[in-house]
Amino acid sequence: MQSTSSNKNISLIGFIVALSGAIFFSTKAIFVKLAFNETKVDAVTLLTLRMLFALPFYIVITIYTERKEKLPTISLINWFWVALMGVLGYYLSSLFDFIGLQYVSAGLERLILFLYPTFAVLINRAYFKTSLSSSQVIALVLTYAGIGIAYFGEMKLDTSNPNFYFGSMMIFLCAITYSFYLVGTGKMVLKVGATRYTNFAMLFATAGIFIHFITTKNIGNIVFTTKLFNYSLALATIATVLPSFMISYGMKKIGSNNVAIITSIGPVSTIIQAHFILGEPIIHLQMIGTLLVIIGVILIGRSAKNTV
Repeated sequence: MQSTSSNKNISLIGFIVALSGAIFFSTKAIFVKLAFNETKVDAVTLLTLRMLFALPFYIVITIYTERKEKLPTISLINWFWVALMGVLGYYLSSLFDFIGLQYVSAGLERLILFLYPTFAVLINRAYFKTSLSSSQVIALVLTYAGIGIAYFGEMKLDTSNPNFYFGSMMIFLCAITYSFYLVGTGKMVLKVGATRYTNFAMLFATAGIFIHFITTKNIGNIVFTTKLFNYSLALATIATVLPSFMISYGMKKIGSNNVAIITSIGPVSTIIQAHFILGEPIIHLQMIGTLLVIIGVILIGRSAKNTV
C-alpha cells in the first residue's frame, strides 16, 4: 500500500514539474516580443545575450557531470554528430525563431513551431524507413489542418505586415531544424548520455552563436539598458535553463512520451500570455487551429508510446 502511494506521489510531482517546465518554455516568445518592442534590439544580438547568460549554468553542469561520473570517451565521429546537432537544434533553430518573431505574433509562432513532432515522424519515415500507423497519419492531417486554419485567421489580422510571410517561413525553418535535432538526439543520447549530450550540444551551439555575432555585429553598438539586461536574463533562466532541467526531471519521473503530451499545453499557454501581456487578440480560427494541433500532437505521442 505504501509503495503504491509513493508511486502516485512521484507521478504527481513529475506531472507538476513537467507542466511547469512547459509553461516556462512558452514564455520565450513573450520575452522576445517584449524585448523587440521595448529595446529595439535585433534578433542576433538578443539571441547572443540569451546564450551569454545561460552559458555559465551549462559550463558548471558540464564540469560537475564530467568529474562526478566516470563516463566513456566520446569518439571523433560522435563528437561530430553532437556538434552538428547542437548547431541545428540550438543555433540555427533559435536564430530562425528569433528572426521570425520580429514579424509574426507570439501565438502563431508557437503554433507553427509546434509542428516539429510531425516533422520528426516524417524524417524518421524518410531516413530510417519507419512505418506510419493510421493514428500517425490522422495526427499529421489534424496538425497541418490546424496550422492552416490558424494561419488563415492570422492573415486577416496581419495583412498589413509586409514581412508576415517571411517571418512565417523563418518559424517554419525553425521547426524543421529542431525536428532534425530531435531525431538526432534520439540516436545520440544512447551513445553519449542524455545530460552529457545536452550540455555539449548547448556549448557547441553557443560557440556558433558567438561566432555569428562576432562576424556580423559590433559589440560597441549594443545599447545596454536595464530592460535589455532583464529580458536577456529572463530568456536565459526562466525560458531556457530552468525549464530544460524541469523537463528532464519530468522525463525521469513520468517518461518522455507523457512529457511530450503534457508539453502540448505550450501553444495555449503562449496564446493566453500573448493576449494578456502583449495585447494580441484571440480569434476563433486561432483557437480551432490550436485545438486541432494539440489533438494531433497528443495522437503522435500516444502512437509513439504504443510502439515502444
